[in-house]
Amino acid sequence: MKFDLWRRIYVRLGKYWKAVVVAFILLSISAATQPTLAIIMKPLLDEGFTGQKPSYIWSIPALVVGLMFLRGICTFGSSYVTAWITNNLLLGIRREMFQRLLGLPDSEFRNGDTGRLLNRFTIDAGNVSGLATEVITVITRETLIVVSLFAVLLYMSWQLTLIVLLVLPLSVYVSRIFIRRLRRINRDTINMNAEMTRVVGEAIDGQREVKLFDGYDHESSRFEYVSGRLRRFAMRAASSDAAMSPITQFFVGVSVAAVIAVALYQANNEGLTVGSFASFMAALGQIFDPIKRLTNIAGATQRMLVSAESVFGLIDQTPESDEGKVELTKAVTGRIEYRNVSHRFADAQVDTLTNVSLSVEPGQTVALVGRSGSGKTTLVNMLPRFVIPTEGEIFIDGQPIGACSLRSLRAQLSLVSQNVVLFDGTIGENVSYGALREVNEQEIWAALEAANLHDFVRGLPDGLHSRVGENANQLSGGQRQRLAIARALIKDAPILILDEATSALDNESERQVQASLEHLMAGRTTLVIAHRLSTVQKADMIVVLDAGEIVEQGHHEALLAKEGRYAMLYNMQFRDAA
Repeated sequence: MKFDLWRRIYVRLGKYWKAVVVAFILLSISAATQPTLAIIMKPLLDEGFTGQKPSYIWSIPALVVGLMFLRGICTFGSSYVTAWITNNLLLGIRREMFQRLLGLPDSEFRNGDTGRLLNRFTIDAGNVSGLATEVITVITRETLIVVSLFAVLLYMSWQLTLIVLLVLPLSVYVSRIFIRRLRRINRDTINMNAEMTRVVGEAIDGQREVKLFDGYDHESSRFEYVSGRLRRFAMRAASSDAAMSPITQFFVGVSVAAVIAVALYQANNEGLTVGSFASFMAALGQIFDPIKRLTNIAGATQRMLVSAESVFGLIDQTPESDEGKVELTKAVTGRIEYRNVSHRFADAQVDTLTNVSLSVEPGQTVALVGRSGSGKTTLVNMLPRFVIPTEGEIFIDGQPIGACSLRSLRAQLSLVSQNVVLFDGTIGENVSYGALREVNEQEIWAALEAANLHDFVRGLPDGLHSRVGENANQLSGGQRQRLAIARALIKDAPILILDEATSALDNESERQVQASLEHLMAGRTTLVIAHRLSTVQKADMIVVLDAGEIVEQGHHEALLAKEGRYAMLYNMQFRDAA
């Protein structure tokens, strides 16, 4: 599993191999300058301070300045190139994630795990890209430094180097114990970050409900629980990270003490010069920092792998099935037929729909009515294939929709629902959204006029270029509905779905929206889901569903005369209204 994650991360990094090579060269040059400073100590002490080489007075300081300048240039260059690689890697990963997100089946979004999804884009993707380049940078640079410094150590005294090599593995072994603990903590932290995003997001979206229902204490307790858990995870991670440093330092102290003892013994036996010992200690003093960074990178590696599991978990999700080869065209007349359609959700005990058969002729308006949970929305959601029938088949103009490509199928459908979704852009952008073609301002104004929104938009300071705000919070409920109607008019699809389009409006707004809907419905096959039966009396056919089955269908007057389920619902609604 770990190997597969590493492979998938660095395959994506391999796309930028030219930049990686440049960064590697710059890192190598920067790393090569470090042991050179230790090597200088031997001739400086053995020959420079004794006066044997007077030229060292100017040549060694010049060499030090030159090395520092070269290191600075290479460090800057490698940092810049690495940042370029990181940001391009992040862009690519987020692009993959977003493309998969848009292609997920509708059922995935019904799970309501919005916080987790957002966390993957904001935190997990950043961890993968940032830490992937950090890991490879640290491993490359610090490994080169450690190897070159060890070469210096061996050159100066292989006996002293052997002491260092005996002590270091103990430090590495102890560090691995903490690394495993860090991985568990990082996974818990990522999950709890998603929960934090969800809690804060719900508090923002439901701030009015929190205030009206005095939910301050409840929301505060939820937040305190999540943030407290995050604090505990952070402290556990900090304690594990902090413990590695003194443990490493302890082993460093042991190795340095042993080196000094042996060096003093060799010096007394004329086996080691002052310059050689100084070079050895300079190299030894420099080697522990890169070793420490190599040890600490293990914690970053665990965060990267945990985040990678989350990121690739999204990328690997199965997209909605789109195996259809038939391309529906604008010549579609809009004839719809449900043949023996049944459906049961994965976690349900009973069918949502049972053996439903229904034919809708081109240009007809068919109203679906019934109690909540009777299957109206499920039946309509099968048309754009948001829900797939368990049994049976659905046809448009005699063509099974399962054989059609999703894009061409959905191009034939427009939707206006109770919960209007508008995007944080201008009025013109929202009207023209999804038109599948270039739309000019004249067409947008015509759609707004047909939706009875023309005068309102004309009165705005910026007209079509006025922004609607997040969740269209600058508009009233009726204005949002009419804007959605204008958007459906621009799309000009032959089949229209109206899902409780006026149920949340006051009488005046409902009258205006109903007038706009009449423009929209003209000449289109329309499926209407409605609880307000007053809005469907003019429908060509009313279909009554109960417990997932069609129990009645016909005209308004005929169904009332039948005194069946529809008449009961109708009389109950108008009695309550009275």
